[in-house]
Amino acid sequence: MYQALYRKWRPKGFDSVCGQEHITSVLRYEIINNRYSHAYLFCGSRGTGKTTCAKLLAKAVNCLAPVNGSPCGECEACRAIDDERTTDVIEMDAASNTGVDYIRDIREAVMYAPSMLKNRVYIIDEVHMLTQSAFNALLKTLEEPPSRVVFILATTEQQKIPATILSRCQRFEFRRIATDVIVDRLLYISEQEGIKTEPAAAKVIAKMAQGGMRDAISLLELCAGEGREITLEAVKAVTGAVGREQAAEVAFAIKNKDTDALFDIISSAVASSKELTVFWQEITDFYRDMLIFKTAKSPERYLDLTADEEQTLRKLSDAFSFATLLRHCSILEETHTAMLRQGASKRLCAEMAFLKMCDDRLDAVPEGLVARVSALEERIAALSSGVIPVKNGLSSVNVEMKAPEAKPVSFKKTVSAETVKAEVEAAMKAENKSEPKPVRQGLKPASWWVEATKKLSETNPSVSPFMRLARAYENGDRVLVRVDGAITRDMLDTSDMRSTLSSLSALLAPAPVAPDRFDFVETGNTGAEKLPIDELEDN
Repeated sequence: MYQALYRKWRPKGFDSVCGQEHITSVLRYEIINNRYSHAYLFCGSRGTGKTTCAKLLAKAVNCLAPVNGSPCGECEACRAIDDERTTDVIEMDAASNTGVDYIRDIREAVMYAPSMLKNRVYIIDEVHMLTQSAFNALLKTLEEPPSRVVFILATTEQQKIPATILSRCQRFEFRRIATDVIVDRLLYISEQEGIKTEPAAAKVIAKMAQGGMRDAISLLELCAGEGREITLEAVKAVTGAVGREQAAEVAFAIKNKDTDALFDIISSAVASSKELTVFWQEITDFYRDMLIFKTAKSPERYLDLTADEEQTLRKLSDAFSFATLLRHCSILEETHTAMLRQGASKRLCAEMAFLKMCDDRLDAVPEGLVARVSALEERIAALSSGVIPVKNGLSSVNVEMKAPEAKPVSFKKTVSAETVKAEVEAAMKAENKSEPKPVRQGLKPASWWVEATKKLSETNPSVSPFMRLARAYENGDRVLVRVDGAITRDMLDTSDMRSTLSSLSALLAPAPVAPDRFDFVETGNTGAEKLPIDELEDN
Protein backbone atom coordinates (compact mmCIF):
# COMPACT_ATOMS: atom_id res chain seq x y z
CA MET A 1 0.00 0.00 0.00
CA TYR A 2 1.31 3.45 -0.93
CA GLN A 3 2.35 5.61 2.02
CA ALA A 4 2.30 9.39 1.94
CA LEU A 5 5.72 11.03 1.97
CA TYR A 6 5.19 12.85 5.25
CA ARG A 7 4.47 9.48 6.93
CA LYS A 8 7.24 7.66 5.10
CA TRP A 9 9.84 10.25 6.11
CA ARG A 10 8.69 10.73 9.70
CA PRO A 11 11.84 10.80 11.89
CA LYS A 12 12.90 7.50 13.47
CA GLY A 13 14.92 9.16 16.22
CA PHE A 14 15.30 12.48 18.03
CA ASP A 15 18.39 13.25 15.94
CA SER A 16 16.24 13.41 12.79
CA VAL A 17 13.70 15.90 14.17
CA CYS A 18 14.25 19.20 12.33
CA GLY A 19 14.27 22.61 13.99
CA GLN A 20 13.33 21.51 17.55
CA GLU A 21 16.76 20.92 19.12
CA HIS A 22 15.74 22.85 22.24
CA ILE A 23 13.17 20.11 22.94
CA THR A 24 14.83 16.95 21.66
CA SER A 25 17.99 17.63 23.68
CA VAL A 26 15.98 17.71 26.91
CA LEU A 27 14.01 14.56 26.06
CA ARG A 28 17.17 12.66 25.19
CA TYR A 29 18.77 13.70 28.48
CA GLU A 30 15.75 12.45 30.43
CA ILE A 31 15.79 9.08 28.64
CA ILE A 32 19.54 8.61 29.10
CA ASN A 33 19.29 9.33 32.84
CA ASN A 34 15.95 7.52 33.28
CA ARG A 35 14.37 10.69 34.69
CA TYR A 36 11.42 11.16 32.39
CA SER A 37 8.22 12.78 33.68
CA HIS A 38 4.78 11.23 34.12
CA ALA A 39 2.98 13.94 32.07
CA TYR A 40 4.05 16.09 29.10
CA LEU A 41 2.34 18.87 27.19
CA PHE A 42 3.52 19.58 23.64
CA CYS A 43 2.33 22.97 22.27
CA GLY A 44 2.85 24.53 18.87
CA SER A 45 1.42 25.18 15.41
CA ARG A 46 0.57 22.36 13.03
CA GLY A 47 3.28 20.31 11.36
CA THR A 48 6.09 21.27 13.73
CA GLY A 49 6.72 17.78 15.17
CA LYS A 50 4.45 17.42 18.21
CA THR A 51 2.96 14.03 17.31
CA THR A 52 6.32 12.80 15.97
CA CYS A 53 8.10 13.59 19.22
CA ALA A 54 5.22 12.06 21.21
CA LYS A 55 5.58 8.78 19.32
CA LEU A 56 9.38 8.83 19.67
CA LEU A 57 9.05 9.48 23.40
CA ALA A 58 6.55 6.62 23.74
CA LYS A 59 9.05 4.28 22.05
CA ALA A 60 12.01 5.66 24.02
CA VAL A 61 10.47 5.07 27.48
CA ASN A 62 9.78 1.45 26.44
CA CYS A 63 12.93 0.76 24.39
CA LEU A 64 15.11 -2.05 25.74
CA ALA A 65 18.34 -0.51 24.44
CA PRO A 66 18.06 3.26 23.75
CA VAL A 67 20.80 4.77 21.57
CA ASN A 68 21.90 8.20 22.84
CA GLY A 69 18.42 8.84 24.22
CA SER A 70 16.58 7.76 21.03
CA PRO A 71 14.73 4.46 20.51
CA CYS A 72 16.86 1.82 18.82
CA GLY A 73 14.07 0.72 16.49
CA GLU A 74 15.36 -2.88 16.56
CA CYS A 75 14.22 -4.33 19.89
CA GLU A 76 10.96 -6.19 20.37
CA ALA A 77 9.29 -3.20 22.08
CA CYS A 78 10.16 -0.78 19.24
CA ARG A 79 9.01 -3.23 16.57
CA ALA A 80 5.75 -3.93 18.45
CA ILE A 81 4.99 -0.20 18.61
CA ASP A 82 5.89 0.32 14.93
CA ASP A 83 3.71 -2.61 13.88
CA GLU A 84 0.89 -1.53 16.21
CA ARG A 85 0.92 -4.94 17.89
CA THR A 86 0.69 -3.61 21.43
CA THR A 87 -2.13 -2.06 23.43
CA ASP A 88 0.21 -0.27 25.81
CA VAL A 89 0.66 2.79 23.54
CA ILE A 90 -2.73 4.39 22.98
CA GLU A 91 -3.21 7.33 20.61
CA MET A 92 -6.47 9.24 21.05
CA ASP A 93 -8.05 12.21 19.34
CA ALA A 94 -9.72 14.53 21.83
CA ALA A 95 -11.46 16.37 18.99
CA SER A 96 -13.78 13.40 18.42
CA ASN A 97 -13.90 12.23 22.05
CA THR A 98 -14.59 15.32 24.11
CA GLY A 99 -16.92 14.00 26.83
CA VAL A 100 -16.24 13.13 30.44
CA ASP A 101 -17.18 9.47 29.88
CA TYR A 102 -14.16 9.09 27.64
CA ILE A 103 -11.82 10.28 30.41
CA ARG A 104 -13.51 8.02 32.94
CA ASP A 105 -12.65 5.04 30.74
CA ILE A 106 -9.02 6.15 30.81
CA ARG A 107 -9.08 6.44 34.61
CA GLU A 108 -10.30 2.87 34.90
CA ALA A 109 -7.80 1.52 32.36
CA VAL A 110 -4.70 3.07 34.00
CA MET A 111 -5.26 0.95 37.11
CA TYR A 112 -4.06 -2.14 35.21
CA ALA A 113 -0.38 -2.89 34.65
CA PRO A 114 1.07 -2.77 31.11
CA SER A 115 0.46 -6.02 29.29
CA MET A 116 3.60 -6.13 27.15
CA LEU A 117 5.83 -3.08 27.54
CA LYS A 118 7.54 -1.39 30.45
CA ASN A 119 5.22 1.64 30.43
CA ARG A 120 1.72 2.37 29.25
CA VAL A 121 1.66 5.64 27.28
CA TYR A 122 -1.42 7.71 26.47
CA ILE A 123 -1.01 10.20 23.60
CA ILE A 124 -3.99 12.61 23.56
CA ASP A 125 -3.94 14.87 20.49
CA GLU A 126 -5.83 18.19 20.28
CA VAL A 127 -6.39 18.00 24.03
CA HIS A 128 -7.80 21.55 24.12
CA MET A 129 -11.04 20.14 22.63
CA LEU A 130 -11.95 18.38 25.87
CA THR A 131 -14.86 19.81 27.84
CA GLN A 132 -14.40 21.41 31.24
CA SER A 133 -15.93 18.34 32.92
CA ALA A 134 -13.49 16.08 31.10
CA PHE A 135 -10.53 18.22 32.23
CA ASN A 136 -11.77 18.06 35.82
CA ALA A 137 -12.05 14.27 35.61
CA LEU A 138 -8.47 14.07 34.31
CA LEU A 139 -6.90 16.26 36.99
CA LYS A 140 -6.26 13.74 39.76
CA THR A 141 -5.09 10.98 37.42
CA LEU A 142 -2.77 13.40 35.62
CA GLU A 143 -1.24 14.63 38.87
CA GLU A 144 -0.61 11.24 40.47
CA PRO A 145 -0.94 8.48 37.87
CA PRO A 146 -0.06 4.90 38.74
CA SER A 147 3.52 3.86 38.20
CA ARG A 148 4.43 2.84 34.64
CA VAL A 149 1.90 5.27 33.12
CA VAL A 150 2.92 8.29 31.01
CA PHE A 151 0.57 10.94 29.58
CA ILE A 152 1.60 12.96 26.52
CA LEU A 153 -0.83 15.77 25.62
CA ALA A 154 -0.56 17.70 22.35
CA THR A 155 -2.35 20.90 21.36
CA THR A 156 -2.22 23.74 18.86
CA GLU A 157 -4.07 26.15 21.19
CA GLN A 158 -2.30 26.30 24.50
CA GLN A 159 -4.42 29.21 25.72
CA LYS A 160 -7.46 26.92 25.93
CA ILE A 161 -5.80 24.51 28.38
CA PRO A 162 -6.87 25.12 32.02
CA ALA A 163 -4.14 26.32 34.36
CA THR A 164 -4.74 23.30 36.60
CA ILE A 165 -3.71 21.02 33.71
CA LEU A 166 -0.72 23.16 32.74
CA SER A 167 0.69 23.04 36.26
CA ARG A 168 0.66 19.22 36.26
CA CYS A 169 2.62 18.77 32.99
CA GLN A 170 6.16 19.27 31.78
CA ARG A 171 5.54 21.76 28.98
CA PHE A 172 7.42 22.09 25.70
CA GLU A 173 6.68 24.73 23.07
CA PHE A 174 7.45 23.75 19.48
CA ARG A 175 8.65 26.59 17.25
CA ARG A 176 7.94 27.16 13.60
CA ILE A 177 10.71 25.57 11.57
CA ALA A 178 13.06 27.94 9.74
CA THR A 179 12.71 28.19 5.96
CA ASP A 180 16.31 27.08 5.29
CA VAL A 181 15.84 23.97 7.44
CA ILE A 182 12.68 23.03 5.52
CA VAL A 183 14.43 23.61 2.17
CA ASP A 184 17.31 21.31 3.13
CA ARG A 185 14.87 18.60 4.22
CA LEU A 186 12.82 18.88 1.02
CA LEU A 187 15.91 18.63 -1.17
CA TYR A 188 17.10 15.60 0.80
CA ILE A 189 13.74 13.82 0.45
CA SER A 190 13.64 14.70 -3.26
CA GLU A 191 17.09 13.20 -3.76
CA GLN A 192 16.14 10.02 -1.94
CA GLU A 193 12.85 9.68 -3.84
CA GLY A 194 14.40 10.46 -7.23
CA ILE A 195 12.41 13.69 -7.66
CA LYS A 196 14.13 16.51 -9.55
CA THR A 197 13.53 19.67 -7.54
CA GLU A 198 14.89 23.15 -8.16
CA PRO A 199 16.18 24.90 -5.02
CA ALA A 200 14.09 27.98 -5.91
CA ALA A 201 10.96 25.82 -6.11
CA ALA A 202 11.77 24.18 -2.77
CA LYS A 203 12.15 27.63 -1.22
CA VAL A 204 8.71 28.72 -2.46
CA ILE A 205 7.17 25.54 -1.03
CA ALA A 206 8.94 26.12 2.30
CA LYS A 207 7.63 29.67 2.53
CA MET A 208 4.09 28.56 1.75
CA ALA A 209 4.28 25.95 4.54
CA GLN A 210 4.77 28.78 7.07
CA GLY A 211 7.04 26.81 9.37
CA GLY A 212 5.27 23.43 9.13
CA MET A 213 7.35 20.50 7.91
CA ARG A 214 4.33 18.25 7.27
CA ASP A 215 2.66 20.87 5.07
CA ALA A 216 5.91 21.37 3.15
CA ILE A 217 6.35 17.66 2.43
CA SER A 218 2.69 17.35 1.40
CA LEU A 219 3.09 20.27 -1.04
CA LEU A 220 6.26 18.66 -2.41
CA GLU A 221 4.37 15.43 -3.07
CA LEU A 222 1.52 17.36 -4.70
CA CYS A 223 3.86 19.24 -7.04
CA ALA A 224 5.65 16.00 -7.96
CA GLY A 225 2.44 14.46 -9.31
CA GLU A 226 2.70 12.61 -12.63
CA GLY A 227 6.42 12.23 -12.00
CA ARG A 228 7.22 15.70 -13.32
CA GLU A 229 10.17 17.86 -12.36
CA ILE A 230 9.42 20.38 -9.64
CA THR A 231 10.22 23.80 -11.07
CA LEU A 232 9.24 27.27 -9.97
CA GLU A 233 6.59 27.46 -12.68
CA ALA A 234 5.18 24.05 -11.70
CA VAL A 235 4.83 25.12 -8.07
CA LYS A 236 3.01 28.30 -9.08
CA ALA A 237 0.70 26.38 -11.41
CA VAL A 238 -0.19 23.69 -8.84
CA THR A 239 -0.50 25.81 -5.69
CA GLY A 240 -1.79 29.07 -7.19
CA ALA A 241 1.12 31.09 -5.83
CA VAL A 242 1.77 34.34 -7.71
CA GLY A 243 5.40 34.82 -6.79
CA ARG A 244 7.16 37.97 -5.66
CA GLU A 245 7.41 39.31 -9.21
CA GLN A 246 3.65 39.62 -9.59
CA ALA A 247 3.32 40.93 -6.03
CA ALA A 248 5.79 43.66 -6.97
CA GLU A 249 3.71 44.43 -10.08
CA VAL A 250 0.66 44.87 -7.87
CA ALA A 251 2.49 47.28 -5.55
CA PHE A 252 3.85 49.20 -8.56
CA ALA A 253 0.36 49.54 -10.06
CA ILE A 254 -1.09 50.71 -6.73
CA LYS A 255 1.62 53.34 -6.41
CA ASN A 256 0.85 54.62 -9.91
CA LYS A 257 -2.93 54.27 -9.33
CA ASP A 258 -3.12 52.09 -12.43
CA THR A 259 -6.50 50.43 -11.87
CA ASP A 260 -6.52 48.84 -15.33
CA ALA A 261 -3.33 46.92 -14.55
CA LEU A 262 -4.78 45.75 -11.22
CA PHE A 263 -7.98 44.52 -12.85
CA ASP A 264 -5.88 42.68 -15.46
CA ILE A 265 -3.87 40.93 -12.72
CA ILE A 266 -7.02 39.79 -10.90
CA SER A 267 -8.61 38.69 -14.16
CA SER A 268 -5.54 36.63 -15.04
CA ALA A 269 -5.57 34.99 -11.61
CA VAL A 270 -9.25 34.07 -11.94
CA ALA A 271 -8.88 32.85 -15.54
CA SER A 272 -6.00 30.55 -14.56
CA SER A 273 -8.13 28.97 -11.79
CA LYS A 274 -5.75 30.18 -9.11
CA GLU A 275 -7.04 30.29 -5.56
CA LEU A 276 -7.54 33.99 -4.77
CA THR A 277 -6.87 33.49 -1.06
CA VAL A 278 -3.39 32.14 -1.89
CA PHE A 279 -2.88 35.06 -4.28
CA TRP A 280 -3.98 37.49 -1.56
CA GLN A 281 -1.67 35.94 1.03
CA GLU A 282 1.27 36.51 -1.33
CA ILE A 283 0.35 40.20 -1.67
CA THR A 284 -0.05 40.51 2.11
CA ASP A 285 3.36 38.94 2.75
CA PHE A 286 4.96 41.31 0.22
CA TYR A 287 3.47 44.35 1.96
CA ARG A 288 4.62 42.99 5.30
CA ASP A 289 8.17 42.82 3.91
CA MET A 290 7.89 46.42 2.65
CA LEU A 291 6.72 47.56 6.08
CA ILE A 292 9.76 45.91 7.68
CA PHE A 293 12.06 47.58 5.15
CA LYS A 294 10.43 50.91 6.00
CA THR A 295 10.78 50.64 9.77
CA ALA A 296 13.52 48.17 10.77
CA LYS A 297 17.15 49.26 11.09
CA SER A 298 18.37 45.82 9.98
CA PRO A 299 15.56 44.35 7.81
CA GLU A 300 17.75 41.49 6.61
CA ARG A 301 17.45 39.96 10.10
CA TYR A 302 13.72 39.41 9.59
CA LEU A 303 13.58 38.66 5.85
CA ASP A 304 14.86 35.85 3.66
CA LEU A 305 15.49 37.46 0.28
CA THR A 306 17.86 37.31 -2.65
CA ALA A 307 19.87 40.37 -3.71
CA ASP A 308 17.46 41.17 -6.58
CA GLU A 309 14.40 40.75 -4.34
CA GLU A 310 15.97 43.01 -1.73
CA GLN A 311 16.67 45.74 -4.30
CA THR A 312 13.10 45.61 -5.65
CA LEU A 313 11.63 45.65 -2.16
CA ARG A 314 13.76 48.60 -1.08
CA LYS A 315 12.76 50.65 -4.14
CA LEU A 316 9.05 49.99 -3.65
CA SER A 317 9.10 50.59 0.11
CA ASP A 318 10.73 53.99 -0.45
CA ALA A 319 7.89 54.90 -2.82
CA PHE A 320 5.26 54.60 -0.04
CA SER A 321 4.97 56.58 3.18
CA PHE A 322 4.82 54.75 6.49
CA ALA A 323 1.20 55.78 7.06
CA THR A 324 0.21 54.55 3.59
CA LEU A 325 1.84 51.15 4.16
CA LEU A 326 0.02 50.76 7.46
CA ARG A 327 -3.28 51.58 5.79
CA HIS A 328 -2.66 49.17 2.93
CA CYS A 329 -1.71 46.34 5.31
CA SER A 330 -4.93 46.94 7.25
CA ILE A 331 -7.00 46.78 4.05
CA LEU A 332 -5.27 43.57 2.94
CA GLU A 333 -5.89 41.87 6.28
CA GLU A 334 -9.55 42.90 6.41
CA THR A 335 -10.08 41.73 2.83
CA HIS A 336 -8.50 38.34 3.57
CA THR A 337 -10.95 37.87 6.42
CA ALA A 338 -13.83 38.91 4.16
CA MET A 339 -12.75 36.40 1.50
CA LEU A 340 -12.99 33.54 4.00
CA ARG A 341 -16.62 34.29 4.84
CA GLN A 342 -19.15 31.85 3.46
CA GLY A 343 -20.74 33.06 0.24
CA ALA A 344 -18.30 35.95 -0.21
CA SER A 345 -17.33 37.00 -3.75
CA LYS A 346 -13.54 36.80 -3.53
CA ARG A 347 -12.99 38.60 -6.82
CA LEU A 348 -15.20 41.53 -5.79
CA CYS A 349 -13.47 41.74 -2.40
CA ALA A 350 -10.07 41.90 -4.12
CA GLU A 351 -11.14 44.55 -6.63
CA MET A 352 -12.74 46.75 -3.95
CA ALA A 353 -9.61 46.51 -1.82
CA PHE A 354 -7.36 47.56 -4.70
CA LEU A 355 -9.60 50.56 -5.45
CA LYS A 356 -9.39 51.65 -1.79
CA MET A 357 -5.61 51.29 -1.85
CA CYS A 358 -5.38 53.43 -5.00
CA ASP A 359 -7.57 56.27 -3.69
CA ASP A 360 -7.38 57.46 -0.07
CA ARG A 361 -10.72 59.25 -0.41
CA LEU A 362 -12.57 55.94 -0.75
CA ASP A 363 -11.53 54.78 2.71
CA ALA A 364 -12.84 56.77 5.68
CA VAL A 365 -11.22 54.64 8.41
CA PRO A 366 -8.64 56.32 10.70
CA GLU A 367 -5.73 54.72 8.81
CA GLY A 368 -6.95 56.29 5.57
CA LEU A 369 -7.26 59.72 7.15
CA VAL A 370 -3.78 59.41 8.64
CA ALA A 371 -2.37 58.54 5.20
CA ARG A 372 -4.07 61.57 3.65
CA VAL A 373 -2.82 63.90 6.38
CA SER A 374 0.68 62.47 5.95
CA ALA A 375 0.58 63.18 2.21
CA LEU A 376 -0.60 66.75 2.87
CA GLU A 377 2.17 67.30 5.42
CA GLU A 378 4.78 66.14 2.89
CA ARG A 379 3.38 68.50 0.28
CA ILE A 380 3.27 71.43 2.70
CA ALA A 381 6.86 70.76 3.79
CA ALA A 382 7.97 70.67 0.16
CA LEU A 383 6.17 73.92 -0.65
CA SER A 384 7.55 75.62 2.48
CA SER A 385 11.10 74.74 1.45
CA GLY A 386 10.51 76.09 -2.05
CA VAL A 387 10.60 72.66 -3.69
CA ILE A 388 7.74 71.28 -5.77
CA PRO A 389 7.66 67.45 -5.88
CA VAL A 390 6.84 66.34 -9.42
CA LYS A 391 5.80 62.67 -9.34
CA ASN A 392 6.46 60.41 -12.30
CA GLY A 393 5.74 56.75 -11.54
CA LEU A 394 7.97 55.54 -8.71
CA SER A 395 10.49 58.34 -9.18
CA SER A 396 10.12 61.95 -8.15
CA VAL A 397 11.93 65.03 -9.33
CA ASN A 398 12.35 68.01 -7.06
CA VAL A 399 12.02 71.30 -8.86
CA GLU A 400 13.44 74.14 -6.82
CA MET A 401 11.75 77.52 -7.10
CA LYS A 402 14.33 80.28 -7.20
CA ALA A 403 13.65 83.98 -6.98
CA PRO A 404 14.65 85.94 -10.09
CA GLU A 405 18.12 87.32 -9.90
CA ALA A 406 18.23 90.96 -8.90
CA LYS A 407 19.50 93.23 -11.63
CA PRO A 408 22.37 95.46 -10.67
CA VAL A 409 21.37 99.08 -10.10
CA SER A 410 23.64 101.74 -11.52
CA PHE A 411 23.64 105.33 -10.32
CA LYS A 412 24.30 108.09 -12.79
CA LYS A 413 25.20 110.52 -10.09
CA THR A 414 26.60 110.42 -6.59
CA VAL A 415 24.13 111.11 -3.77
CA SER A 416 25.36 112.29 -0.38
CA ALA A 417 24.34 110.61 2.88
CA GLU A 418 22.63 113.80 4.12
CA THR A 419 20.41 113.90 1.01
CA VAL A 420 19.36 110.25 1.43
CA LYS A 421 18.58 110.79 5.12
CA ALA A 422 16.43 113.81 4.36
CA GLU A 423 14.47 111.97 1.66
CA VAL A 424 13.80 109.01 3.98
CA GLU A 425 12.53 111.24 6.80
CA ALA A 426 10.23 113.06 4.37
CA ALA A 427 8.83 109.78 3.10
CA MET A 428 8.14 108.50 6.62
CA LYS A 429 6.26 111.69 7.53
CA ALA A 430 4.19 111.47 4.37
CA GLU A 431 3.29 107.83 5.11
CA ASN A 432 2.18 108.63 8.66
CA LYS A 433 -0.12 111.37 7.39
CA SER A 434 -1.65 109.24 4.61
CA GLU A 435 -5.33 108.35 4.89
CA PRO A 436 -6.27 104.64 5.31
CA LYS A 437 -7.72 103.03 2.23
CA PRO A 438 -11.49 102.88 2.31
CA VAL A 439 -13.07 99.47 2.73
CA ARG A 440 -16.02 98.62 0.56
CA GLN A 441 -19.19 99.08 2.51
CA GLY A 442 -21.10 96.22 0.79
CA LEU A 443 -18.83 93.46 2.16
CA LYS A 444 -19.77 91.68 5.42
CA PRO A 445 -18.93 88.32 7.04
CA ALA A 446 -21.17 85.41 5.99
CA SER A 447 -22.90 84.42 9.23
CA TRP A 448 -24.00 81.04 7.84
CA TRP A 449 -20.47 79.79 7.05
CA VAL A 450 -19.83 78.29 10.52
CA GLU A 451 -23.11 76.37 10.48
CA ALA A 452 -22.34 75.15 6.94
CA THR A 453 -18.98 73.85 8.18
CA LYS A 454 -20.73 71.84 10.92
CA LYS A 455 -23.21 70.39 8.45
CA LEU A 456 -20.43 69.42 6.06
CA SER A 457 -18.46 67.64 8.80
CA GLU A 458 -21.29 65.11 9.06
CA THR A 459 -21.34 64.21 5.36
CA ASN A 460 -17.76 64.92 4.24
CA PRO A 461 -15.40 64.95 7.26
CA SER A 462 -12.30 65.09 5.07
CA VAL A 463 -13.19 68.54 3.69
CA SER A 464 -14.57 70.20 6.84
CA PRO A 465 -11.05 70.98 8.27
CA PHE A 466 -10.35 73.09 5.17
CA MET A 467 -13.70 74.86 5.61
CA ARG A 468 -12.58 75.88 9.11
CA LEU A 469 -9.41 77.40 7.64
CA ALA A 470 -11.44 79.58 5.25
CA ARG A 471 -13.45 82.79 5.87
CA ALA A 472 -16.48 83.87 3.83
CA TYR A 473 -17.79 87.39 3.12
CA GLU A 474 -21.02 88.41 1.42
CA ASN A 475 -21.07 91.11 -1.26
CA GLY A 476 -24.50 91.33 -2.76
CA ASP A 477 -25.31 88.07 -4.51
CA ARG A 478 -21.66 86.92 -4.44
CA VAL A 479 -19.65 85.25 -1.68
CA LEU A 480 -15.94 85.93 -1.34
CA VAL A 481 -14.05 83.01 0.30
CA ARG A 482 -10.65 83.75 1.76
CA VAL A 483 -8.31 80.70 1.82
CA ASP A 484 -4.86 80.62 3.38
CA GLY A 485 -3.03 78.59 0.75
CA ALA A 486 -3.08 76.61 -2.47
CA ILE A 487 -3.95 73.31 -0.75
CA THR A 488 -7.08 74.72 0.88
CA ARG A 489 -8.11 76.28 -2.42
CA ASP A 490 -7.60 73.01 -4.30
CA MET A 491 -9.87 71.23 -1.83
CA LEU A 492 -12.67 73.84 -1.90
CA ASP A 493 -12.59 75.39 -5.37
CA THR A 494 -14.06 72.41 -7.23
CA SER A 495 -17.34 71.98 -9.10
CA ASP A 496 -18.60 69.44 -6.55
CA MET A 497 -17.79 71.71 -3.60
CA ARG A 498 -19.39 74.73 -5.31
CA SER A 499 -22.60 72.73 -5.75
CA THR A 500 -22.42 71.56 -2.12
CA LEU A 501 -21.88 75.11 -0.83
CA SER A 502 -24.76 76.35 -2.99
CA SER A 503 -27.05 73.69 -1.48
CA LEU A 504 -25.97 74.63 2.05
CA SER A 505 -26.55 78.32 1.36
CA ALA A 506 -30.11 77.53 0.26
CA LEU A 507 -30.71 75.99 3.70
CA LEU A 508 -28.77 78.38 5.94
CA ALA A 509 -28.20 81.72 4.15
CA PRO A 510 -30.81 84.49 3.81
CA ALA A 511 -30.72 83.92 0.05
CA PRO A 512 -29.29 81.00 -1.96
CA VAL A 513 -25.98 81.54 -3.71
CA ALA A 514 -25.42 80.08 -7.18
CA PRO A 515 -22.35 77.81 -7.63
CA ASP A 516 -20.67 80.30 -9.98
CA ARG A 517 -21.09 83.18 -7.50
CA PHE A 518 -18.37 81.91 -5.12
CA ASP A 519 -14.98 83.63 -5.48
CA PHE A 520 -11.91 81.99 -3.89
CA VAL A 521 -8.92 84.17 -3.05
CA GLU A 522 -5.56 83.16 -1.58
CA THR A 523 -4.27 85.57 1.04
CA GLY A 524 -1.40 83.67 2.63
CA ASN A 525 -1.31 83.49 6.42
CA THR A 526 -2.95 86.85 7.05
CA GLY A 527 -6.03 87.03 9.23
CA ALA A 528 -9.54 87.63 8.01
CA GLU A 529 -9.53 91.20 9.24
CA LYS A 530 -6.53 91.96 7.00
CA LEU A 531 -8.14 90.72 3.80
CA PRO A 532 -7.23 93.24 1.01
CA ILE A 533 -10.84 93.68 -0.08
CA ASP A 534 -10.17 97.00 -1.71
CA GLU A 535 -7.79 95.39 -4.19
CA LEU A 536 -10.36 92.88 -5.47
CA GLU A 537 -12.48 93.59 -8.52
CA ASP A 538 -16.23 93.53 -8.09
CA ASN A 539 -17.49 91.20 -10.83
